[in-house]
Amino acid sequence: MTDNIPLQPVRRPKRQDSKHKNGCCPWSRCCGMGDFRPRTVWLGHPEKREQRYPRNVINNQKYNFFTFLPGVLYNQFKYFYNLYFLLLACSQFINELRLGALYTYWVPLGFVLAITIIREAVEEIRCIIRDKEVNSQIYSKLSTRGTVKVKSSGIQVGDLIIVEKNQRVPADMIFLRTSERNGSCFLRTDQLDGETDWKLRLPVACTQRLPTAADLLQIRSYVYAEEPNLDIHNFIGTFTREDGDPPVNESLSIENTLWASTVVASGTVVGVVIYTGKELRSVMNTSNPRHKVGLFDLEVNCLTKILFGALVVVSVVMVALQHFAGRWYLQIFRFLLLFSSIVPISLRVNLDMGKMVFCWMIKKDSKIPGTMVRSSTIPEQLGRISYLLTDKTGTLTQNEMVFRRLHLGTVAYGMDSMDEVQSHVFSAYTQPSHDLPTSRAPVATKVRKTISSRVHEAVKAIALVHNVTPVYEANGVTDQAEAEQHYEDTCRVYQASSPDEVSLVQWTESVGLTLVGRDQSSMQLRTPTGQILNFTILQIFPFTYESKRMGIIVRDESTGEITFYMKGADVVMAGIVQYNDWLEEECGNMAREGLRVLVVSKKSLTEEQYQDFEARYVQAKLSVHDRSLKVATVIESLEMEMELLCLTGVEDQLQTDVRPTLEILRNAGIKVWMLTGDKLETATCTAKNAHLITRNQDIHIFRPVTTRGEAHLELNAFRRKHDCALVISGDSLEVCLKYYEYEFMELACQCPAVVCCRCTPTQKAQIVRLLQERTGKLTCAVGDGGNDVSMIQEADCGVGVEGKEGKQAALAADFSVTQFKHLGRLLMVHGRNSYKRSAALSQFVIHRSLCISTMQAVFSSVFYFASIQLYQGFLTIGYSTIYTMFPVFSLVLDKDVKSEVAMLYPELYKDLLKGRPLSFKTFLIWVLISIYQGSIIMYGAMLLFESEFVHIVAISFTSLILTELLMVALTIQTWHWLMIVGELLSLSCYIASLVFLHEFIDVYFITTLSFLWKVIVITLVSCLPLYILKYLRKRFSPPNYSKLTS
Repeated sequence: MTDNIPLQPVRRPKRQDSKHKNGCCPWSRCCGMGDFRPRTVWLGHPEKREQRYPRNVINNQKYNFFTFLPGVLYNQFKYFYNLYFLLLACSQFINELRLGALYTYWVPLGFVLAITIIREAVEEIRCIIRDKEVNSQIYSKLSTRGTVKVKSSGIQVGDLIIVEKNQRVPADMIFLRTSERNGSCFLRTDQLDGETDWKLRLPVACTQRLPTAADLLQIRSYVYAEEPNLDIHNFIGTFTREDGDPPVNESLSIENTLWASTVVASGTVVGVVIYTGKELRSVMNTSNPRHKVGLFDLEVNCLTKILFGALVVVSVVMVALQHFAGRWYLQIFRFLLLFSSIVPISLRVNLDMGKMVFCWMIKKDSKIPGTMVRSSTIPEQLGRISYLLTDKTGTLTQNEMVFRRLHLGTVAYGMDSMDEVQSHVFSAYTQPSHDLPTSRAPVATKVRKTISSRVHEAVKAIALVHNVTPVYEANGVTDQAEAEQHYEDTCRVYQASSPDEVSLVQWTESVGLTLVGRDQSSMQLRTPTGQILNFTILQIFPFTYESKRMGIIVRDESTGEITFYMKGADVVMAGIVQYNDWLEEECGNMAREGLRVLVVSKKSLTEEQYQDFEARYVQAKLSVHDRSLKVATVIESLEMEMELLCLTGVEDQLQTDVRPTLEILRNAGIKVWMLTGDKLETATCTAKNAHLITRNQDIHIFRPVTTRGEAHLELNAFRRKHDCALVISGDSLEVCLKYYEYEFMELACQCPAVVCCRCTPTQKAQIVRLLQERTGKLTCAVGDGGNDVSMIQEADCGVGVEGKEGKQAALAADFSVTQFKHLGRLLMVHGRNSYKRSAALSQFVIHRSLCISTMQAVFSSVFYFASIQLYQGFLTIGYSTIYTMFPVFSLVLDKDVKSEVAMLYPELYKDLLKGRPLSFKTFLIWVLISIYQGSIIMYGAMLLFESEFVHIVAISFTSLILTELLMVALTIQTWHWLMIVGELLSLSCYIASLVFLHEFIDVYFITTLSFLWKVIVITLVSCLPLYILKYLRKRFSPPNYSKLTS
C-alpha cells in the first residue's frame, strides 16, 4: 500500500523577510521609518502628518553613493580567491618575504579590481537613469494655489493627486472623485496581480457629491488607514468629514482604493495619498534586488580552493625535503609566494571580460532585436537552466481576446461563416414572420425560420448579458457630447472588467447588433436597420470566482417582456440548463482547441414571477446573519430549467511562436511551470493552447483544500497518478506548503508541467525559492508585469518581457526580451555558448598558470630546493598578459556548432545540465596536461642547454610561449579571423620584446640555429602527443555536436 504513505507535517519557523522588516533602502532605519503603523491622513494637508513617511521613490539600485566602493570591494574579497591575492600582494611589504618588484603583484590585482569596479559602476549608473525616468513622471496636484505639477518622487502622504486616463497611479491612494458620469472608474491591475480583468472602483460617496474637485480643500476631512501590509486584495479604513452637519462617517474597503502600479482605464480620477515609497503594496510584494552570483563562479571558486590546497602541499613538501632546516616557517611562506601562480590571478579578469563579450553578443544579435542585458555577471547561467517559471498574461499570451466560435448544438459558426450569422440577424429585423414568401416549401421555411430565430436569440442574449459600458470620446471631427447623442461608431470604445466580455460585445457589433448606450439602470442596442432597442436593467448578479457565472434580468421596453439571461462556465451551467445531450461534448471539443468556453442561457419571467423574486431578494439583502448565503439561495431559485441558447468560444491569442519555443525548451530538458494570478479555467485553457500541457497528457486539478487533513488526502490522491500535469490554486498551494512542503515539492518536481493559478507575487517568489532549495537546480523566471518582479529577482536568472504593460519587470530583470519566442535563442544559443566558452577559458587559464608553476617546481627541486624565481620581473607578468592573453582570450569567440544547429537540436542543451564542460574530471585532465608539458619543457631545457644558466631561461621560456599558442590552436573548434590575429600578434610581441629583455635572455644565443632546433624539439614533444590523442578521440569517440556538424 505505497499509495497511502503517511505524510509527515513540516514544522518550520516562519520566514522573516528582512525586506519588510528593515525597509527597502539601507538608510530607512536612520530616517525613523522602521515600523509600519496605522495613520490618519488629512485631505490636502500633508503637513498635518503624525509620523515621518518614506519618500515616494522607486529604487532598484544595489548600492548608494556611500556604500558603492565598500560594497563592491566586499563582494570581491568575500571570495577566497580574491582575498588570497590581496594577502599575497600585502605580504610583499615584508622584506623577508619579498621575492621581486612590488608591481609584479599589485599591478595585476589593481587591474582586476579596476575592471570590476568600472563594470559595477556602469550597471549602477544605468539603474539610476532607469529609476529616475520612473520617479520623474509628472502628475497634477490639487493645492490652495490651484493645480500644480509635481514629480512622482515629490508626492507625499496627504496630497490630492489627479490621475488621467491611461496614466499610472503613482502611490497608494483612496479614490475621492471621478469625471465619469456613472460615478465609478475601471483600473487595469495586471502589473500588480497579473489579472487581466479590469477592476471596478468606487469613489467615496461624500466627496463625489461635491460640486468641484477644488472643494476637497475646503472641507475638514480625513482618512483613517490601516498599517501598510502585503495584502493587495483587502483594505480596512474609514473616511470622516468633521464639518458636516451631522459629521459624515463612511467605511472604506478595497473598492475605494487605487493601488500604485495600476493604470486608470476610464475617466480622470482624484485621490488622496495614504502610502508612499517602501510602504506601497506593490513595493512590499517585491523582494530586494540581490547580488546574484552564478553557479559557474562558485564552481571556479571551488577549483581555486583545490589549487590553493595543492599550492600549500607543494610548499610544505619543498621545505620537508630540506628537512625543515633553519627558519623553515619563513621558507614555507617564500615557497607559497614562489608557487603563487598555481592559483591564477588572471582567471578572474579573463572571465569578467569574457562575460562582457557574451553580453555584447546578446545585445548585437539581430535575430533577437531589443534584447538587453542588465546584469552582466551571470550570462553562463543561461546555459544551465533546469526549471523555467513563466507568467501567463502578456508573457505567453498577448492579452487580446478574439471571438472564434458560436455553437447552437445542431450548427456551429466559425470565423469563416460569420456572414451567415450576420444575414440571420439582419433577416430577424427586416422580415417579419408573417411576411415570409408563400412559394417556399413549408418544411424549408420552418427550418430556416427556426435556425434564424435561434441565432438571433443567441446574439441578443450575448449583447445583453455583460457588464460592458460603451464610452464616447472626442475625435478630431466630433466632440464628446455630439458623439454620445448620435451614438457615433468611430468615437465609441468599450470598457469592462474583463477582456472576454469586450470581445463578445465587439462580436455582436460585427454581426449587426450594437451596444450603443448603458447606465446603471438601462441599456440600448442598435439593430442592423438603425432602430434603437431600449432595455431596463432590473437586476445584475455579477461574476464571482465562487459562482463562476453572471446573470442579468432585463425588461424589453417595446414589448414589456422580462427575461433572465445568464452565462457562465460549463461546469456550473450544466446543472442549471434544461437536459441536453450535446453540451458536455461540445464544451470539451472547444476547450481542446484552446478556446475559453461560456454557456449562454435564458428564462422568460412573468411580471408576477419577477415581483415575487424581487420581494424575496430585497428581504435576503436586508438580513444581518448569513446574508450572502440567503441571497445566493434566492438567486438559485431562478436558476432552474433555463433554456440553453448557445456556447461561445473566445481565444486569448498567444504571443508569436510560443508553441515552438515551449517545445524547444521541453526538448532541451527544461521543465516549464506557469505561475499566474489569473483564474483556474483560464490558466488551464492557455496551458493547453500553448501546448505547455500536451494533448496526450493527463491533468490533475488539485481540489481546493483548507485544512491539513484535506491536503493529506489530496496529496495521496495526486501521488497515485503518474506523468500527469498539475494544476493548483494559490490558496491550496499555501496550505500544502504550510503542512507538507517537502512532500508537495517532491511530487510537483516529478510532473512534466505545473500550472499555479491565483498566485500572489509573494507566492511566485516563494515557489522559485523552494525549487532552488529542494532541487539545487538553476531556475529562470520570465514575466512582464510588476507582479512578476519578486519572482524575477528571486530566480537564478530573471528575464523580463517588455510588453504593453510597461517596463517594470524588464527593468528589474537580469535580461529583457521583447517577445517570449526570443527566449529559445537566448538559452539554446547564447546561454550554451557562454557556458561552454567560459568553461574552456577558465580551464585554459588554469593550465597556463600550472605549466609555469610546474616548471618552477622542477627548477627548485633540481637546484637544491632553493626558493629562487625561475623567471624574474617582467617575464612573469608578460607571460600571462601580452605574450599569451590575446590567443587565450580569443576562446570567447569559439563555438562547437552553428547557432542554427543549436536551435534545431535543443537536445545539445541537455548535455550542459550535467555540468560536464567544467567538472572535476575535465579539471583533472587539464592538470595532468599542465604537469606533463611543464615537466617536458623544463627537463628538456636543462638537458639541452650547454654552458650558461641564462640559456635555460631562453629555451624554456620560448618553448613555453610556443606551447601555449599551439595549445590554443588545439582547443579551438571553429576558427575566427580574430583568433588568427591574436596568435600572430602574441608571437610578434614576444619576438619584438626580446630586444628589451637582454638582462633575462641572451639576445645573441636566440639568433643561433642551436637555439631554434632545441626550442622546436621541446615544443613538439610537449604538444604532438596531445594532437594525436585529440585526433584519435575525434575518430573513435566523437562528441554529440561533432556528429551533427559532420
